[in-house]
Amino acid sequence: MKLTQHITNWKTELYKVFYEVNNPIKKKFDLFLIVFILLSVVLVTLESVESFQSKHHHFFNISEWIITILFSLEYLARIIASKKPFKYIFSFYGIVDFIAIIPKYVSLIFVGVQALVVIRTLRFLRSFKILKLARYVGAYENLVGGLKASITKILIFLFGVMVVTVILGTVMFLVEGPKNGFINIPHSMYWTIVTLTAVGYDNLAPLSSSGKFIASLVMILGYITIAVPIAVITSEMIKQELKNKINKKICPHCSANNHPENAKFCHQCGSKLDPE
Repeated sequence: MKLTQHITNWKTELYKVFYEVNNPIKKKFDLFLIVFILLSVVLVTLESVESFQSKHHHFFNISEWIITILFSLEYLARIIASKKPFKYIFSFYGIVDFIAIIPKYVSLIFVGVQALVVIRTLRFLRSFKILKLARYVGAYENLVGGLKASITKILIFLFGVMVVTVILGTVMFLVEGPKNGFINIPHSMYWTIVTLTAVGYDNLAPLSSSGKFIASLVMILGYITIAVPIAVITSEMIKQELKNKINKKICPHCSANNHPENAKFCHQCGSKLDPE
């Protein structure tokens, strides 16, 4: 009986450390984690530099294993402390925590995979409240909401762009031909995408007057390709922001809802929303 009570108390304390936002111990623990996340990312970054890797290979390897084991123990402790373990395991943070510890173990089979531990930087999202960055959460939610709301429109637009890319790539192949470097339609489509996105990653360029005219159209179309998704996302973000400013107040007289955030009177009947 005492053992069961002891285990329950132990799990309760762990829960406070991992999940209670206002717990001072949790704040210290999260700051401790932030330091180790930064340290692990720095180690992996430096290890990719050949001069550092050759001189300090053992130091990097041992340090990464120590940090990985610490994060593994923390992951297991979170599962034990959670009131709903499976909910944590399959949550966003649970998946991130799991992926953050896997690369080092996988590197025992596939060399170099440990570089993926940079995924641990996603764990900084937990630090929003700890570092008093909660005021940015609303902006983050507006951005995510805007992206979700605009995804269908953007996919339709991108489909249209891909159709235009196929057509223009084919036209460039017919106009310029293999003699000017446009050896086939896929290669010409690649040139179209590179030109459309203003990357310019290729030495391939049209030589004929017709080809240069088409290239000019592709370049102009590139600005539209960049501008349209931005405009769509921005529009949806504004809608999300306006939506978030609508509260759930219901008029006690006519039952109208969807009032502005600071509304004092009903927009339908004019009655006071918070009668004293």
